[in-house]
Amino acid sequence: MILVSAAGLAHAVERIVPAEPGALAMAVAGASPGDTLILAPGRHDGPVVLEFAITIDGAGQALVEGSGLGSVITVTGEDVTLRGLEIRGSGDAHAEVDSGIKLGRTARRALVEDNVLVENHVGIHVFGARDSIVRGNEVIGRRLHRMNSRGNGIYVWNAPGTVVEGNHIRYGRDGIFANASRDNIFRDNIMRDLRFAVHFMYTNNSEVTGNASIGNHLGFAIMFSNRVRVVGNLSLSDRDHGIMLNYANNADVSGNLVRGGTTEKCTFVYNAHRNLIVGNRFEGCGIGIHFTAGSERNVITSNAFIGNQTQVKYVGTTDVEWSHDQRGNFWSDHPAFDLNGDGIADSRFRPNDLMDHILWSQPAAGLLLGSPAVQLIRWSQASFPATLPGGVLDSYPLTRPVLIPVPAEILQIETTNRPAWLDGSDEDDDSFPDQG
Repeated sequence: MILVSAAGLAHAVERIVPAEPGALAMAVAGASPGDTLILAPGRHDGPVVLEFAITIDGAGQALVEGSGLGSVITVTGEDVTLRGLEIRGSGDAHAEVDSGIKLGRTARRALVEDNVLVENHVGIHVFGARDSIVRGNEVIGRRLHRMNSRGNGIYVWNAPGTVVEGNHIRYGRDGIFANASRDNIFRDNIMRDLRFAVHFMYTNNSEVTGNASIGNHLGFAIMFSNRVRVVGNLSLSDRDHGIMLNYANNADVSGNLVRGGTTEKCTFVYNAHRNLIVGNRFEGCGIGIHFTAGSERNVITSNAFIGNQTQVKYVGTTDVEWSHDQRGNFWSDHPAFDLNGDGIADSRFRPNDLMDHILWSQPAAGLLLGSPAVQLIRWSQASFPATLPGGVLDSYPLTRPVLIPVPAEILQIETTNRPAWLDGSDEDDDSFPDQG
């Protein structure tokens, strides 16, 4: 069988497909495994189904347009390559997940690269197609009034070994949505004007590295997933949260920059355990990090909390140490000395006091913040630490913050990007409900 297959591929040919009605379907029907179809510049009719190894190359000048029903290009065969195409005109059915490109369960080792997918319901749907590569594509989603009625840019379902890298995704619902999958890599993607940049549900043993989320409702949402690496990502001016761990365990969250401005919470940790949160920079948010719902046995060290309105929100009656191996975190509001110059402050730091706990449980107490009684309570706790409640304690606070540079290309996008919600528009009216 291997010899027969090799013999067939040895006779593979390259064909030019004219931009004429019905020509693409005819060319696919007449092709053999291993053939390459070069699409002439112009419009080509979809939909089309690819059932065997074939390459379709548009050289950046060919448009494949669907009929508005179903998916534009459906792949069911192995080793298919789609390159240099503009793809439009999918249907809008949620149940069938109508897409610009749909990789079915039998479409192993597909390569989808350097395409432009415009206003399809879902840009690229990797529906169980193992070991596929999706790279260098531009996905521009639909802008329906309700964000939750839109489709995702790239949707990965139960497709182990899939790599999604170097894509630019804008508009739609979620940039990358991975569900019930494992052993995936999502790296170096740029996502903006979305609900979530990256959204994991039941996706284990995977990595999210080097991505940029700009002006989305939420940057990186890791939910009901285990052993995920969230490393070296950027969340810039996302609205609600930069990073969220929701029922996520044994994750490595390191080297990420969350820079707010309008962001409610740099990081939200909800019922998440045994995670490493190391070497991140949380800057300019309403809350630097919010821990709730019994999140325990997490290692939190070498992070920088800079200029957040509330550095930490953690309600508890016992002390929780936020340092590891005598190395804590940097706190921009800690007036510390380092007399021996070892980079560790000479005094411990508590980011919260009793009044913080009162304000979290009784927000109306905020009216009393400027009163002499409140100031007396805070002075007493600072002078007599034994009166402090339980909560976060950093015994080895750092005197120098971690620095995480932003590449010039990303900085330019951050500077010029202005999502609809920033101007108070109700165009993007769907919010993720807070859980505590």
